Amino acid sequence: MTAQRANVTPTRVLAVSAGLLLLLALSIVAAVSFGSSEVGPAAAWRALTGGPGSVDAGAAIVWRIRLPRALLAAVTGASLSLGGLVFQALLRNPLAEPYILGISGGSAIGAITGILLGLAHFPGVSLFAFVGALATLGLILAMSAGQSLFQRDALLLSGVMVNAFCSALIMFLLTLSQDGRLHSILFWLMGNLGTIGLGQLGLLAALVAPCFVAIFLLAHPMNLMLLGRELASSSGVPVRAVTIALLVAASLMVSVTVSHCGLVGFVGLVVPHLLRMLLGSDHRLLVPACIFGGGTFVVGCDLLARVLPEQGEMPAGVITAMIGAPLFIYLLRRSRQ
Repeated sequence: MTAQRANVTPTRVLAVSAGLLLLLALSIVAAVSFGSSEVGPAAAWRALTGGPGSVDAGAAIVWRIRLPRALLAAVTGASLSLGGLVFQALLRNPLAEPYILGISGGSAIGAITGILLGLAHFPGVSLFAFVGALATLGLILAMSAGQSLFQRDALLLSGVMVNAFCSALIMFLLTLSQDGRLHSILFWLMGNLGTIGLGQLGLLAALVAPCFVAIFLLAHPMNLMLLGRELASSSGVPVRAVTIALLVAASLMVSVTVSHCGLVGFVGLVVPHLLRMLLGSDHRLLVPACIFGGGTFVVGCDLLARVLPEQGEMPAGVITAMIGAPLFIYLLRRSRQ
């Protein structure tokens, strides 16, 4: 790992980030250009160049539906991917991921509670989701207390148990909703990226962007903590403060994202694992790579969710689960071998 860190220079970080940013931009262009409607690439380009004030039907589809959805998918992928990277680094477990650990489920419980209490707008739902994420994280840490916290089997077992409990509690909360909100909540739980406007999207980006910056600034301490907490502490890293800051930042990102788009699973498992295979294990490079690579992954999955069905669309969480679940099984089998 020391050699990998020595090879990470600012020039390489900028080059990799620029390449992945270009790939993200191309995926957003594709997501805006294609969809279930008949608005093709040429009409989408005319709508974009005409501005959001155009009265054309194609412009309304592009500016009010496709573009906000593509940008939300990018923010969602960046947040969930980076959250998975942080949890994997802190728990020293490549299988750790917000969805598998139940943290996304805890956020969903908080968000649904806020909706049922009539707090459907910001900051009510986001605040309840954040509290749910922290409560779930605290429960996982309590169940894996002591040295077993960093043992793969104990951690995964705790996460699976908490995730099952969260699923049961979500179903209980849904039975309390007897009105028209039930169908929308169920669709939202499966990963719905089509329910946000550009104004809400800007607010979401303003909330997660400071978390991105904080995690990037703590990338080098994460590298040292991977070598051992005693070594990191002897190198001058305030391990406890860094751990708390990373946990709060990751939980905030995940909870705010879940409150807007529901449960989009396995993003924090697939993207960090693939990028780690391609780029190495230095977090100074992995953090920006996860931001842009995770956004590209979810934008692509959401595009597939829109164009694959002959009629209508499917939740983006279905596509990410179809990709991530087999990968999780493969990683689990390889880790045991």
